[in-house]
Amino acid sequence: MRKVLVANRGEIACRIFRSCRALGLSSVAVYSEADASSAHMQAADEAVAIGPAAARESYLRVDKVLEAARATGADAIHPGYGFLSENSGFAQSVIDAGLTWIGPAPLTIQQMGDKQRARQIAEDAGVPVVPGSRRFEPGDLDGLAAAAEAVGYPLLVKAAGGGGGIGMRRVDGPEKLEDVVVATQSMAQKSFGNGAVFLERFVPKARHIEIQVFGFGDGRAIHLFERDCSLQRRFQKVIEEARAPGLPPEVARRMAEAAVTLCQTTRYSGAGTVEFIVDALSFEFFFLEMNTRIQVEHPVTEMITGSDLVSMQIELARGTLPALAQESIVANGHAIECRLYAEDPAKMFMPSPGPLTVFRPPTDMVHVRIDSGYREGDAVTPFYDPMIAKVVAWGDTRAAARQRATEALRAFRIDGIRNNLHFLLACLADEDFVAGDVHTGFIDAHRSRLLAA
Repeated sequence: MRKVLVANRGEIACRIFRSCRALGLSSVAVYSEADASSAHMQAADEAVAIGPAAARESYLRVDKVLEAARATGADAIHPGYGFLSENSGFAQSVIDAGLTWIGPAPLTIQQMGDKQRARQIAEDAGVPVVPGSRRFEPGDLDGLAAAAEAVGYPLLVKAAGGGGGIGMRRVDGPEKLEDVVVATQSMAQKSFGNGAVFLERFVPKARHIEIQVFGFGDGRAIHLFERDCSLQRRFQKVIEEARAPGLPPEVARRMAEAAVTLCQTTRYSGAGTVEFIVDALSFEFFFLEMNTRIQVEHPVTEMITGSDLVSMQIELARGTLPALAQESIVANGHAIECRLYAEDPAKMFMPSPGPLTVFRPPTDMVHVRIDSGYREGDAVTPFYDPMIAKVVAWGDTRAAARQRATEALRAFRIDGIRNNLHFLLACLADEDFVAGDVHTGFIDAHRSRLLAA
């Protein structure tokens, strides 16, 4: 492996390029017309235009990405997260083209990308799963009411092929069930090319906790501890931290063991995340899904373990990763990540694209990491996710990490667009957050006081 093409954009592309440089590898960026002067294309050694602004005509075009790899002589492809990262067909096409795929095996991606298939694999491996229903294809509503009663209200209607909180809707009673299922089927078909949905029990006061895993493709796997990703709006994460505050050590241990068992059973290869829903009162936990890629929130894991997960992915793919034992992975301190979005919290977090007339992240702050794909003068377009930066802080304790994250956000200078910086500060300062009383309904429950802060 000499040259890595990153089939992505923005902060994750910039972050992968950093690991490539550290490993002595050349890098190739691909970019759309909307990203013609972007930070990520200028961060790579080479850059190739692959199409118009719309992702379906550029970043989701397998043929264009492979053509860029051939044109530049890239011999490996890293997908980052989002876009084609969990597309098994893309992974197979990369391999068929004689290139190195930096990710799990295509079959694993396919199996885990189907949420119901993943649930069955987890159940077969002895991992507890949330009670759920069979899948309902578009036009199929037979037995829907009975399935819902068996699962129990409140419940979630979930796209079988979705992820990242997209294609997920809550239903509190039978009155709106059919309408929500039909609407979700339609949305899932348009978004994922797969309109199947299923029903899953909704845990009223829940925590979203995930285990970072790394498999070696031969039945061996390790974990790099847990992250708490409970602070969410519209089922999408806002603040993540490692380790999970207030989680009993025995529960954390059993979750990690379950995640590793799942990786061993599937002979998983590379970095992945096993996500669990945890009852915030009883600490009973259930498997939700497995993400077969690097996660947005991976920096908090890197900061508490001293690991470079992207370098580990690359080294495994090129056969140079040293053998890692579980005992060699040690957690140190606490880390918090805040996602800075171009959005308006007062208007239900609607995206707020526009020019970044002022964009000055803090510099030279000890134990603070800023990951971004933007610079002052760049524009946040409506074509892609509105996240503009990740502010990550480490401390010896959770309180110290929270204080550093607060100081970093206060030092951030941003103007020209509406953003959630003050909302993040309000979350960090909220008395329940300070106490570690976090759950997936936190933002909805405290929205008025967070907006008023």
